[in-house]
Amino acid sequence: MQITSVEAIPVAVDVIPLEEGGIAPYVTGQGQVETSKRMLVKVETDEGITGWGESMLEIDPLAMKTVIEREVAPKAIGRSVWQIEEFVDDYFYYFVDIESMWGPVEMAMWDALGKYLDAPVHQLIGGKCDDAVDVSYCVGILSPEESREHARHALEEGYSVLKTKGGLDWEQDVERMIAMDDEVDGQLEFRIDPNQTWSFEEAVRVGARLEDAGVYVQYLEQPIHIETYGAYKRLRERLRQPIAANDDTYFSRNFYNLVKEDAIDVGVVDCAASGITGVKKLAGIAEDSSVTLAHHCGFDLGVKTAAMVHTVSSTPAFTLPSDTIYYAWAEHIVEDPFEVHEGRLAVPEGPGLGVTVDESRVEALRIDQ
Repeated sequence: MQITSVEAIPVAVDVIPLEEGGIAPYVTGQGQVETSKRMLVKVETDEGITGWGESMLEIDPLAMKTVIEREVAPKAIGRSVWQIEEFVDDYFYYFVDIESMWGPVEMAMWDALGKYLDAPVHQLIGGKCDDAVDVSYCVGILSPEESREHARHALEEGYSVLKTKGGLDWEQDVERMIAMDDEVDGQLEFRIDPNQTWSFEEAVRVGARLEDAGVYVQYLEQPIHIETYGAYKRLRERLRQPIAANDDTYFSRNFYNLVKEDAIDVGVVDCAASGITGVKKLAGIAEDSSVTLAHHCGFDLGVKTAAMVHTVSSTPAFTLPSDTIYYAWAEHIVEDPFEVHEGRLAVPEGPGLGVTVDESRVEALRIDQ
């Protein structure tokens, strides 16, 4: 079964507002999200089977669409859908790294292959170890009192960990974390992600202040700039709070160098950026080095959510809950949306990724026309 076409479809979907029980505006150290832009990829084959992939959309939609359709697609079209390793290995560009651009195409190839073989993706990549995966509750930067409410809600809904954003004011970040921990009397674990916006000194102070208050987080995620391996190593030496890399994991050499330098405790990886195949390789590095893994969420619409749970459920190196904001979408692009139950997402058992894309909704939400 050969690939005949690859189409990149940028879409924008609203997030449920805070006043309606949602999380928008989802405030971070680098902006806020009320409507999230995502890139869907549709791979068609000569057998009439369609595979779907999904990725973050961090650049101009038409620019990313152009790269996928003009640079990545020609390397996929004409290949058999099972030639995944050969596809991801066929990239060499001087001065340009487009690794994160082929991730959704690779994801779509797994989806199409599973449909062709009438098997769920997890059976093709090792087999699930559990019927569901744990997920964290995610919330943006809010006041301490508003953050308390979300912590209480997360606990009542059965989550074991809450992830929040940070980076606008490190002292307020500390205040919010202490308030949330107090609200649930230590019954939730916490993560905080400032998206690279803390300075080295601020990251040290956040970790130390939280420790002084008796709050030990699950990890501080990408607290300082990527590709600063020595700084991450010194930060880990200065603090007893676990240090996690996320953005660095989108580039396999970065993750390897952080692990080699003994500079992180946790890797927060993403199958949209590295591909399912790439995440499996990162998991091998992590497991051999005693680095813990969690899976990232970039406002996933359901296609990547499915890829995430297939990947995580079949990879024992993932020992921490994956991130998700799936509960906060105002509308869905898959016909049978996921439901978070007691802080867990079930692994789909249908062929491929196990989700059916509602193409009429995709057409209504696309932003390239």
